[in-house]
Amino acid sequence: MTGDGFTTCLWFDGQAEEAAEYYLSIFKDGKIGKISRYTEAGPGPAGSVLTVEFEINGQKFVGLNGGPEFTFNEAISFQIRCKDQDEVDHYWNKLTEEGQEVACGWLKDKYGVSWQVTPVELFDLVGDPDPEKAKRATEAMFRMKKLDVAAVRKAHAGE
Repeated sequence: MTGDGFTTCLWFDGQAEEAAEYYLSIFKDGKIGKISRYTEAGPGPAGSVLTVEFEINGQKFVGLNGGPEFTFNEAISFQIRCKDQDEVDHYWNKLTEEGQEVACGWLKDKYGVSWQVTPVELFDLVGDPDPEKAKRATEAMFRMKKLDVAAVRKAHAGE
């Protein structure tokens, strides 16, 4: 067998290269790789982008300009585990520009891709072995769109 892990293929309707550049503008650690183009054989216009390889935060992607047949939905999302509220705010603010806030740290970016922007501390708060603390933290999280770790922390503590 050959290979080095998984590559996620994202299906776009003509915006694959634009999307790759968009994601690279948001995530600090990224790069564009090989870009392949349609030939005279089609089905896209000759010379237009067929695929663009890119990497963000160590995750490999291929953006495919496949056409309008398929769109993104919430069945697949990407989790961004954030070290603190500043990081949550950064990703949330950038990815919701022209996108949509959903609930409990979930959002859709301007291409319809779903993301979960989550402070790592949240997992400990909602998963606390004390069921009352976990319940309070979870209830606080359910009332939010963008997660506010300080507010969840206060609910967890019963404040």
